[in-house]
Amino acid sequence: MDREHIPELLEEKYQTLIKWLEQQPVDRWETGPEGKWTTGQVVLHLLQSITPLNTTMSLPKFILKYKYGITNREVRDYDAVVKRYQERLKEASGITFRGSRNMKVPKLKEKSYLLNRLQVESKKLQYKTEKRWTDAQLDSLILPHPLMGKMPIREIVMWSAYHVEHHTKQLMEKY
Repeated sequence: MDREHIPELLEEKYQTLIKWLEQQPVDRWETGPEGKWTTGQVVLHLLQSITPLNTTMSLPKFILKYKYGITNREVRDYDAVVKRYQERLKEASGITFRGSRNMKVPKLKEKSYLLNRLQVESKKLQYKTEKRWTDAQLDSLILPHPLMGKMPIREIVMWSAYHVEHHTKQLMEKY
């Protein structure tokens, strides 16, 4: 997937989620299926994944190269990234990664703020991907992912789009 299409994909996935969340009855924000996150916690989880990515993508490229290195393989396409993520999720079934354990339940009064933050972070990621990074940089520099291991930044950004879709589908089906 080329650099110009990734922002379009991110926009589509985030807007689908935001529109769905805005139409939900207010009493669903602080509730969820038995043993699952509340709707608000899902939004917090998505913020926990996109905010550090935006912060990291704001660092000078040489720091990322020094700290994490460069890729030693070809970049996977979107479908391959999705397939690998689904496989890793099955392997890690029942495991919640450190940043998302014991997550607070956001109050209804925080909903508007959190949805706004999610939209802002999405726009930042779209802008950085299209305007601040070259194709060569997206393909060569890597970052660690808590479930998937080290990945080229292009893959992590594509994964971010799927991550939103994954949680949107869960919300639509179960909440």
